[in-house]
Amino acid sequence: MKEKNVKPQKSPMFKESLHICLLQITGYNSLYISVEDLRKVVFSSENQEHEAMLLKLWDLLMPTVKLESRITKQWGDIGFQGDDPKTDFRGMGLLGLINLVFFSENYTEEARQVLSHANHPKLGYSYAIVGINLTEMAYSLLKSGALKPHFYNTVLGTPELRHFHQLYCYLAYEFDKFWVAEEPESIMEFNQYREKFHNIVKTHLQDPDVSLILTDTLAKN
Repeated sequence: MKEKNVKPQKSPMFKESLHICLLQITGYNSLYISVEDLRKVVFSSENQEHEAMLLKLWDLLMPTVKLESRITKQWGDIGFQGDDPKTDFRGMGLLGLINLVFFSENYTEEARQVLSHANHPKLGYSYAIVGINLTEMAYSLLKSGALKPHFYNTVLGTPELRHFHQLYCYLAYEFDKFWVAEEPESIMEFNQYREKFHNIVKTHLQDPDVSLILTDTLAKN
């Protein structure tokens, strides 16, 4: 303020606004480091917290169905590829699981609605696998700096991990709406529709007033 000769009397809000802006700028980099640290954590069946989180995901999405065992084909009902979901987390590490649980816990009805669409006989897709794919999309957007306008507009100060998880929820919900509206011929066309959705999101992020928020009264947070 001294350097630019800004007079506090003439611009009483300047100092506060500058402080918030600096928190947002430095906070974005800190958020990326936190997200990257979670991505690097390998899901381990030996870790009780990891296992509890995975079982919690099942209970949130399938409250009336009991898992027969920890390793079972039932995991396919919520979109994992094999009998043991741990192999599906390799690309995004623990971050992928945390995102899936966050969506299911904080937007439970929306998550179950998305799962019901994913299990549609014709338009279905692998709920969990696509979810982890969308975690990768969110991560890549964060890493490239593309999410700066979104966080600058929606977080007054330093963005936290929960803000990243909320962005993931937006992507998960909006991708499902997009997929259902597009009516792809088969899941084999997933990559081209993912890219189309990715481009839509990037176009939104070109808007200086962008705010990618999943707003719903059902949400707990």
